[in-house]
Amino acid sequence: MQPHVQTGTPHIPESNQGFRAWWQLTRPHTLTAAFVPVFLGTALALQEGKIHFGLFFAMLIACLLIQAATNMFNEYYDFKRGLDNEHSVGIGGAIVRDGIKPRTVMQLALVLYGISVLLGIYICMETSWWIAVIGSVSMLAGYLYTGGPYPIAYTPFGELFAGFFMGCLIILISFFIQTGYVTATSVYVSIPVSILVGAILLANNIRDHDGDKEFGRKTLAILLGRENAIHFLAAMFIAAYVLVIIMIGLGIASPWAAIVILSAPKAINAIKGFKAGKVPIQMMPAMKSTAQTNTIFGFLLSIGLFIGHFI
Repeated sequence: MQPHVQTGTPHIPESNQGFRAWWQLTRPHTLTAAFVPVFLGTALALQEGKIHFGLFFAMLIACLLIQAATNMFNEYYDFKRGLDNEHSVGIGGAIVRDGIKPRTVMQLALVLYGISVLLGIYICMETSWWIAVIGSVSMLAGYLYTGGPYPIAYTPFGELFAGFFMGCLIILISFFIQTGYVTATSVYVSIPVSILVGAILLANNIRDHDGDKEFGRKTLAILLGRENAIHFLAAMFIAAYVLVIIMIGLGIASPWAAIVILSAPKAINAIKGFKAGKVPIQMMPAMKSTAQTNTIFGFLLSIGLFIGHFI
């Protein structure tokens, strides 16, 4: 979901040129949302004494490409629906500011999907063809997030879909392709990261609240109202940390998993930033802090699992 024309005169950065324009088209700040679940699922598999580096890298690259392609679908359809223009804040801007043709954006997204399919075939040949079914559904969900007649991004369910497909499902697939099975522990550990993936989308929608409301979107942030949405975001952060503590207490996760608390300052900064911000440009640092919370939390949880396995 992307920001829209806002009141006031926020600073609009100059158009990117050359490689930078194409790199920004991938929305690089979102790619960690694809990397962290793969890393965590593999860390869980290592606890089972199993790891196949070829499958790890194939899964990692495929997820990164699917995330980048989803971002391109987002940019393409938001532009086609008139939601983005050269004054929009925070979007990649490849179409509205950098002059890349919409058709080129769509074609590139489909090429990335095509490469992901090839990587998926390799993964299926090494593991199970059921992965092809799950992967196809995930790719379809990525397209339907902003594509199709009823985009998921325009509903209150965007956070739920993002958390499930880009959090829980990737973690479990990454675990399954290494081990050949799914455990209750892998399911439990996937939940806090899934919550934080959803938090990234909620943060985005809090920033875009006014513009989304103007264009008739029915996001969770609009349903709750801006202030309640910020409180809900804080509750999501708290839930992620509390779940880790509960898992440690129940013996599901290693005590080393408690190092996720080191990411808490980023979550606190995010909430403070949204409360202080009044226009989208002022809330950009809070959005960045939300994404960083997810990244640091996921890395620290993975590291905690690694340490717990070897000590």
